[in-house]
Amino acid sequence: MPPVDPAALSPPPPSIGPRVRTVPPGEDRERLVCPDCSYIAYENPKIVVGAVVTDNLGRFLLCRRAIPPRRGFWTLPAGYMELNETTEQGAAREAMEEAGAHIAIDALLAIYNIPRISQVQMIYRATLAGPTLAAGTESLEVALFDWKDIPWDELAFPSVVWALHEWRTRAGQTGFAPGTNPPPPVEGL
Repeated sequence: MPPVDPAALSPPPPSIGPRVRTVPPGEDRERLVCPDCSYIAYENPKIVVGAVVTDNLGRFLLCRRAIPPRRGFWTLPAGYMELNETTEQGAAREAMEEAGAHIAIDALLAIYNIPRISQVQMIYRATLAGPTLAAGTESLEVALFDWKDIPWDELAFPSVVWALHEWRTRAGQTGFAPGTNPPPPVEGL
């Protein structure tokens, strides 16, 4: 294998690539543009995928966050989509990474728009497909909670609350349209 040129590993100098913030022709907002070749660097929302996961006793899988933001608070197994995966694959991967859980996805439960942080969250309904659970590197611990025992005051994000309530609204239903953000005013937007 030939030696790697260290210059090839470093980012381009500030005088190369998209570096001018301007409104390109045909656009309606500022973007970073390369003044040499007119390449436009689009900044788009991040897609978060996850699942409300239950076991065969109807308990809910939650993960206590080991990372910021909201370290120490409980959340659903969820995270950013990776390149070259479907949203379902991403939700299953996040359940495995954060909770050591194999899941069986049943339906798209909800799609939440969080414009203040440029996120679209796609949350699935799923069941545990195996008995094994183990906290991953992004979780301090994982646990299964009965509805009455969910630590509501310790949930990390408003969308976790929304998704759990959406699950309860849709329990036993099939063929439903995904839920969306609660009507305004919406905490967290």
